[in-house]
Amino acid sequence: MIRILHTGDWHIGQTLRGYARTAEHGAVFARLVAIVAEQEVDALVVAGDVFDSQNPSGEAQRLFYDLLVRLHRARPDMTIVITAGNHDAAGRLEAPRPLLDAIGVHVIGNIRRRDGAIDIARHLVPLRVKGEVAAQVLAVSYPTAACLPPLQKMTEGAGSPIVRAVRSLYEQLAEAAQPHLAGLPLVATGHLHVAGGLESEGAERRILVGGEHAVPADVFPQCANYVALGHLHKAQKIAHDHVRYSGSLIPLSAAEQPYAHGVTLVTLGDGEPRIEHIPVGRPVPFLRLPASGDMPLSELGDRLHALGLDPNSPLEARPFIQIRLAREGLGPGYRAEVDRIADGFPVRVVDVRVAPAPQVDSAIAALVHVRLAERDPEDLFRLAFQRARGTPPEPVHLEVFHRARAEVT
Repeated sequence: MIRILHTGDWHIGQTLRGYARTAEHGAVFARLVAIVAEQEVDALVVAGDVFDSQNPSGEAQRLFYDLLVRLHRARPDMTIVITAGNHDAAGRLEAPRPLLDAIGVHVIGNIRRRDGAIDIARHLVPLRVKGEVAAQVLAVSYPTAACLPPLQKMTEGAGSPIVRAVRSLYEQLAEAAQPHLAGLPLVATGHLHVAGGLESEGAERRILVGGEHAVPADVFPQCANYVALGHLHKAQKIAHDHVRYSGSLIPLSAAEQPYAHGVTLVTLGDGEPRIEHIPVGRPVPFLRLPASGDMPLSELGDRLHALGLDPNSPLEARPFIQIRLAREGLGPGYRAEVDRIADGFPVRVVDVRVAPAPQVDSAIAALVHVRLAERDPEDLFRLAFQRARGTPPEPVHLEVFHRARAEVT
């Protein structure tokens, strides 16, 4: 029997509407170390997006390496397997490999080949319990164009050549791994969007090359006892109980306010894997006002007052707030009024939405004139970006927009 903890999408260094998440990451990492010790974990699998940026700050890197040391001290015999996600620079993540190997940390970046064949020694990581190999991890990072088989060879057959290339990649990996398994359980990893998975608005990029969005769940090796996925931030199973996203440790966008963040504990041995979601409590509250539905702007001050927050709480401890406003009676300067009201309370407003306008007949809609001043600048930016690029803006674009907006207001 072997106990494996599946996590991912840490996004160290992330900011939310300009607010740093360093203190939150520190708190959830302390909980992660505690879970590893409490559950006597034999292996930790991190399915990509360690960092939020391909050029992480020194502070972000210190937080990461400090965590690895603490994990090693908590469970000296535990194997740690880390794969690169689309937010990570694979080469940068792999660079300290000789040092990380010494504490049982295996970092896998881009797909490695020798003479055109998969270098399986680089991607197959043995997991040991009391010195004996008890399982293997087929560690696969985010599949960049360079990682996939040549697309010009994927022209035959129906459907997407990108999906066929991803399928072919996993088939090659599984074939190369098969002689080394010796009947042991196999855990496969992946960092990509699998069809059927719920994504978070404004937080997760549509990342497959060639404009593709998702792959079917059957691209992964049939022999895998568990598939540890990263990229989507909601903990969820896909198609089969053993194909899962662990989700992120903290909400990374306003859309993730209702998620139950945590890690996934997988026990492998005889029979079906035993799978348990272990919640990780939020270091900072993430509240929606109102809890459901919408409210008039006139109620915002009373609702914030009712929270009973400590006015002296430091910035990093103040709750994030989503605000949902009723459209009726809302004036053109409502966003500035929201900021004015919220400034009197120890909160961080990260999302303000207005109830959508009721559907009207297209002929009537053509006659309706909407003043520019009545539109929220962020809504206009999203609309303009979508029309210009054909895709919605990503968090990095919104962050630049909010910085620019702050400089001119």
